[in-house]
Amino acid sequence: MDQQCKTCNVQEGCTHEGHPDDRCMEELIRKDRLNKIGRKLLVMSGKGGVGKTSVAVNLAMALTMRGKKVGLLDIDIHGPNVPKMLGLEGKRLAEPSGELSPLFVPPSLKVMSIGFLLEKPKEAVIWRGPLKMRIIEQFLTEVTWGELDYLLIDAPPGTGDEPLTIAQLIPEAEAIIVTTGQEVSLLDVSKSITFCRRTSMKIAGIIENMSGFSCPHCGQEINLFKTGGGEKLALEEEIKFLGKIPIDPEIVNCGDSGKSYVKEYPQAIGTDIFKKIAIELGVE
Repeated sequence: MDQQCKTCNVQEGCTHEGHPDDRCMEELIRKDRLNKIGRKLLVMSGKGGVGKTSVAVNLAMALTMRGKKVGLLDIDIHGPNVPKMLGLEGKRLAEPSGELSPLFVPPSLKVMSIGFLLEKPKEAVIWRGPLKMRIIEQFLTEVTWGELDYLLIDAPPGTGDEPLTIAQLIPEAEAIIVTTGQEVSLLDVSKSITFCRRTSMKIAGIIENMSGFSCPHCGQEINLFKTGGGEKLALEEEIKFLGKIPIDPEIVNCGDSGKSYVKEYPQAIGTDIFKKIAIELGVE
């Protein structure tokens, strides 16, 4: 029968008697730091190419614009795009007292990514699962997040090592699932829903991205990638539907140039929807 440490919940293997060993200490530090963070939201998608990172970045900025302290943790180990989209590419981390300080983006966003640890942006990270799990744990124990209202965690597509690690390390984390209206995307979203239910992760809601395009010349709406599929799936699965974000070329342009879309285009329809989603997530 497995024995569990009463101090740190580590299963059989903890040897401390009042003095935590390294494994126990890491869990204690992680719990202490996570206790200072309000809501932990894992932004995930069933497949790539649905604009998940763009959603994570702009939603994080929308939350800060409503006066919230927000952290954005990029756990896409093999393809970290958050630094590029926030104009932080090539930046390095400060390490006071041996700890990692996340980079700061005004007005109140703290950002962490493995991209800040690479010598060159084009450097490939060729790691197996255990190494990826270890670096994610370090992001949670060795990064000085401080007090936050929200921590958004941008995961790579799918239901592999990275989202599973978050489910194990942060039991209270909630998932925001990003999809498009295409049937192939919706099929993969169903797998993400199954993942959340099997790992007992609460689903905060579904976002349908790239949902419709308004012609800049005639104003007619064109459904390039179909629309409404995400909302229908949310209804069928009894999951909260957070909103539909239309295709806007400026979202792409801002991401490529490292600018915040919601700050650069405050009157845009997409910005309005990001702000409404922030409200749906409990922001007053």
